[in-house]
Amino acid sequence: MITLRDVRPSDLDRFFLFQQDADAAHMAGFAPSNPRDRGVFDHHWAQLTQSDDVIVRTIDLDGEPVGSVAAYDVDGVREIMFWTDKQYWGRGVTTEAAELFLSEFPRRPVQARVVVDNGGMLKILQELGFRSVGEERSFSNARAEVVTEQILQLD
Repeated sequence: MITLRDVRPSDLDRFFLFQQDADAAHMAGFAPSNPRDRGVFDHHWAQLTQSDDVIVRTIDLDGEPVGSVAAYDVDGVREIMFWTDKQYWGRGVTTEAAELFLSEFPRRPVQARVVVDNGGMLKILQELGFRSVGEERSFSNARAEVVTEQILQLD
């Protein structure tokens, strides 16, 4: 059973391991330039969990943390992001977690940014009703190149 819950300190060790997966970092497109730097990781997560402007949850599957979902404001629009452990890709975990998150926080519009070759995440967002509202090119540390992100929005 998939649930969302507040992030616990013990979840961070798992999240740090998830970040080490090169395939996952490549698909996400955006990761730290040195994913093995625990200090940078801890600083980033402290900012997420201690900010009043960020909503962050652990994706929990049968009592185990398998990912995270967060939302934050960018220029007055809520933006959502996900990270799910690669071993759970293709099992509906991220889709179900996104549905739960979006029902818990119904403020609209909500945007998401996805590297255009991340077909799995694009499919999930489109199934949830997100539609393309534009594209942007940005430098990806994980890929060490400029990538195109599709900007999607749920009204």
